[in-house]
Amino acid sequence: MPDASPRNHGLAGAVRSSVESFLFLALVLAPFLTPLVVAATALALGVRAHRRETGGGRRLPDAGSCALVAVMAGAVALGAYAVGVTSGFFVLDPDQMCAAEGAPGEYVVTRMTLPVSVQCVTEEGAGTELVPAWVNPAVFGGIVLGASASVAAVTQRLRGTGN
Repeated sequence: MPDASPRNHGLAGAVRSSVESFLFLALVLAPFLTPLVVAATALALGVRAHRRETGGGRRLPDAGSCALVAVMAGAVALGAYAVGVTSGFFVLDPDQMCAAEGAPGEYVVTRMTLPVSVQCVTEEGAGTELVPAWVNPAVFGGIVLGASASVAAVTQRLRGTGN
């Protein structure tokens, strides 16, 4: 009897497997790469601010600066999301996840994607959240700031004030 799993359907299965592997790798590496991206964009913003002409009063940021803020905010959102998703992530024995985190629960009852949530629940129904409290505000704040900065960058570029 042939295996009906999508992994055995030629090119489509291979592409799906590759995409899944890439997404998993991105989530695992994101918490480590986020500080590097944030530091690099902060440095670039600092250099842009230093090179900016002195005097002339206050001006709106140019498209390049808005784009850098969007990249930084997106990196923060992705890094926080990755930290949240991998909270309570125990590859070898998922049944031991709650015990490994020191949570007073016997099994994971909920795992939500957005807002990020992983809870260990006791038999009495009391739950302990494994995702740090700062994760969801950082994810949503990064998404909102990144989208706003992207819109500002496009607007500034269309007005002709971007560098």
